Amino acid sequence: MHGDICIPKEEYRLRAEKAAEILRREGLDAMIVNSTDGDYANARYFSAFWPLFERSGVVIGANGDAALLAGPESRYFAMDRSVIEKIFILKEYRESADPKYPELVADTYQDAFRAIGIKGKKLRIGVASYLDTTVVIMEGIKAAFPEAEIVRADHIMVELRSIKSAAEIACLREGYRIAELATREVIKEIRPGMTELQMVGVAQRVIYENGAEYEGLPMYVFSEASTRHAISRSCYRRFQKGDIVQLNLSAKIDGYSASIGMPIVLGKIEGKRRDVVMFCLEAHNWTEKQLKAGVNAADVAKEFYQYYLDNGYGENYVYGPLHGTGLCEVEAPWVETSSDYAFKPGMCFQIDSFISTKDFGVRWEKGIAITEGGCDILSGPIGKLYELEF
Repeated sequence: MHGDICIPKEEYRLRAEKAAEILRREGLDAMIVNSTDGDYANARYFSAFWPLFERSGVVIGANGDAALLAGPESRYFAMDRSVIEKIFILKEYRESADPKYPELVADTYQDAFRAIGIKGKKLRIGVASYLDTTVVIMEGIKAAFPEAEIVRADHIMVELRSIKSAAEIACLREGYRIAELATREVIKEIRPGMTELQMVGVAQRVIYENGAEYEGLPMYVFSEASTRHAISRSCYRRFQKGDIVQLNLSAKIDGYSASIGMPIVLGKIEGKRRDVVMFCLEAHNWTEKQLKAGVNAADVAKEFYQYYLDNGYGENYVYGPLHGTGLCEVEAPWVETSSDYAFKPGMCFQIDSFISTKDFGVRWEKGIAITEGGCDILSGPIGKLYELEF
């Protein structure tokens, strides 16, 4: 962990207790959350455990007790890292190569349920992380409890994770600090003739040297046509003078992922290209001014879309103005025209302003925490367009 900047063990216990309160409110006997190594968030939220290759899960009872579910090769890994002491090894959480482990005497879902005091057959079981629950895991739950009612419970995790604690915000803030260091170094070292992946290497070096646990997201260093991609991966393309280069660099602290994004130009930018870049920055700054506790999220999204239409960029609009951030750089809730909630203090978002044309795109992005009177910017200010001279 990064010194004292981490989630204290006591906070994990409180999370399980809060989850149990919601389970009782919803009339559920238990909830199972499942995670992969790519999206570890829900299981790590309760256990601090981040699997590798295999899957992981946590079962929480309405009494507040919890058990970690891990794959066949993760027994000691889980014992060393999990804050949950009750650990069960299930074949359902094996890796995608699908080994059979014929010698393994595995635990079962029934073993885990009994260990946390859940008995009976006609149970109501909530399953969260529905998108990350494999068919094998779901079939295993149904086979273990054939008389149970199994319901989707993603909304419970959204409720639990939407408002961040002081410790969570501290982890995010440290991640942004490190992402800023990486951004500065990339701007300092980038040159025409270098590749996108070389700059990813520079960013990775800086985040690890300065205490990051991992990248908060696969580092975005895209240039020219690739900047149109809302989601993409860096490649071996060599930069040329005049290129627009999109940076979204990130760092993870105790699971919390922080990213800042901005375009830079390897030279000067003029005409329509400059207009697009600066409009996107204006939309970004407009969004920041709308944010405070009590404001309806859908209203901001609708006005944001109208802002694009009013300025002649409707066909270049891709998605709404903000998305939640925390254990994933992109997590629920999103801010969309269909959103049905108001902002609350402690909610954390990425102001993620993206525009895409047929030739290029740009994104201005930073992290914020909602406050009563506005929002707390968790990173240093962005907004300067770097036009680099060579």
